[in-house]
Amino acid sequence: MIERIDASRPLEASRWGWRCFQIGLFFLPSSALLASLLLFPSLLMSSWRSERPFWRDPWNAPLFLASLLMVVGCFGSYSGSLAWVGMGNWLPFFWAFWGFQPYVSSAEARRRSALWLVAGSFPVVLTGLGQLWWGWQGPWQVLGGSIIWFMTPGGEPEGRLSGLFDYANIAAAWLALVWPLALAALIQPGLSKLRRAVVLGLVVAFVTALVLTESRNGWGALVLALPIVLGPISWPWLVPLLAVGLGVLIVSVVPGIPLLIQVPARSLVPEGIWGRLSDSQHAGERVLASTRLSQWGVAVQLIAERPWLGWGAAAFSVIYPLRTGTWHGHAHNLPLELAIAHGLPVAALVAGLVLALLVVALRRGFRRLFDRAWWAAVLTLLVLHGTDLPFFDSRVNIAGWILLAGLRCLLRPSEERRQERSLDSALGVDA
Repeated sequence: MIERIDASRPLEASRWGWRCFQIGLFFLPSSALLASLLLFPSLLMSSWRSERPFWRDPWNAPLFLASLLMVVGCFGSYSGSLAWVGMGNWLPFFWAFWGFQPYVSSAEARRRSALWLVAGSFPVVLTGLGQLWWGWQGPWQVLGGSIIWFMTPGGEPEGRLSGLFDYANIAAAWLALVWPLALAALIQPGLSKLRRAVVLGLVVAFVTALVLTESRNGWGALVLALPIVLGPISWPWLVPLLAVGLGVLIVSVVPGIPLLIQVPARSLVPEGIWGRLSDSQHAGERVLASTRLSQWGVAVQLIAERPWLGWGAAAFSVIYPLRTGTWHGHAHNLPLELAIAHGLPVAALVAGLVLALLVVALRRGFRRLFDRAWWAAVLTLLVLHGTDLPFFDSRVNIAGWILLAGLRCLLRPSEERRQERSLDSALGVDA
């Protein structure tokens, strides 16, 4: 077992760091605490032996500058001590972006990391299905109560799969980011019939669980990842098929379409889907202040009032009720949330870094299946954070920065080839 875990260790990674990193990824979907007990030591080990100082990589410069601006902004923040506490959502992960790179610096290391995340997500799927279908409920606890899962019977909200997460949208975000990796695991070459059957069963369970979260973002992620992971070879038949399916779906949910056309379309789409997408299940229930548009409008006002250093972390949750009479914990958009909390320059630096990584990696192209899936997972997270903020769940946040670290390593093809040549040479000597 240890030999299999040690296999494909990147040249830059220590043996114990590589072990801790992989096992930490496996536990990450189930428990941030268990995962951190392994990932944090692996981060320390990579930092101690790193041959690339943080300041020598130009891709770290935006994060370094953003961290300085964040600290300066905390001194005059509206939210007081909450601003300093909120730094925990960012500064440690700026370090992690650099420190985790040795563990995802090669294509094989990224493939193995992706498979660990897929395998570790099985408890999320299983508990979610058990929650809805078999009446499972928490709290469940291990290690003398150090880890507790407060699993709501019937889901949270009622009728929507949430599994080991606090809310259905967060569970959907996790499943959505893992979905491209699971799809790549299914279609990768070289699997035996038995293994492919096992992976197929897991993927079917993944899709079922994601649909049962009733998250519109999650449903969109299912479609978004398909053409990216399957690659250009699938586009001649897949793109027309998706276009027809999406066309029928749009006709079934968009208001104002004549019933003569909309009713047949709705007969082809399950009622639970078109009802959720059209929001007819909550028609007339939501006041204006509870909508995304209202939150974004107030967010823009707040940014205009303090554009440079922001109001401090968690300020939106304090100010929004004072201005609208309705409480919301965040702005449901990551660039807006960053700009409110830390100012427009910080939002531009962080969002710009992510966009630049995606664009540069796409322009260089992908030679491997799992690298396409890795890119698709990052894109999925980017899209999810356009209308929600799942990064407030530490598991999603950790996974997101590991994915970004791998994307950074994708931009070092010459070094990757050097690693592959060294590995081939080592295997030749061993033989």
